[in-house]
Amino acid sequence: MKENTVYMGCHLSMADGFRAMGERALSIGANTFAFFTRNPRGGKAKDIIPEDAAALCEMLAKENFGTLVAHAPYTLNPCSGKENVREFAFLAMSDEMIRMESVPGNYYNFHPGSHVGQGVETGIAQISELLNRILKPEQTTTVLLETMSGKGSEIGSRFEELREIIDRVELREKVGVCLDTCHLNDAGYDIAGDPDGVLGEFDKIIGLDKLKALHINDSMNPLGAHKDRHARIGEGTLGYEAIKRIVHHPALVGLPCILETPNELDGYAREIKMLK
Repeated sequence: MKENTVYMGCHLSMADGFRAMGERALSIGANTFAFFTRNPRGGKAKDIIPEDAAALCEMLAKENFGTLVAHAPYTLNPCSGKENVREFAFLAMSDEMIRMESVPGNYYNFHPGSHVGQGVETGIAQISELLNRILKPEQTTTVLLETMSGKGSEIGSRFEELREIIDRVELREKVGVCLDTCHLNDAGYDIAGDPDGVLGEFDKIIGLDKLKALHINDSMNPLGAHKDRHARIGEGTLGYEAIKRIVHHPALVGLPCILETPNELDGYAREIKMLK
């Protein structure tokens, strides 16, 4: 991964295996991508074929891909009020850490979760406890906390909350942050109008060294709406020019940028070309 290169991609299906994802990424002009290692709504994970994973790793090196950004299932809630839900998050993410070593040195992104009435402090304690249980010194995967929009009882819409989680993690070097442009906007951070200010605040509270990846999305909502509804690039309140400035910002170039806009592959190919 080169610091002065723009790395753009989108979520790709793992249904046909690792190598097929790499080939699909190349076909749409992507040089990074995201994937779910299991069904995004949860459930049993598909068996990994070592030769298939090795073929992708060879392709990534040959084609100069950026770091990949796997994503945890949406159903996981590490700070649920129900112990069995928290335990499912632990079991699933523990398994994910093992599976991710098939494609070593990449990122695994997850939503911190919703405290569902327990309170922010309790939620933060439960999320950091989960990370302390799943992170191992020998793993090559960095786990990323995603910035959230702040709807309901979500944790992670404020930089201070993410910082507090990270501060409670023992293997802090194994943890980073993924900024989502739609979520930032909806949480009240003016990433479109004042990217320098937002990144400066992030640096002051968390540190830019912890910023590892970006989710690039326009938003259907105004600043501070706390709703989280993604829009295609240029079709929302952030706008194409602002998003392009973010992607090419000197502090962000070189990080993997993952599109999560409501698109099919041809739409992603168009957006990748637009933003590169």
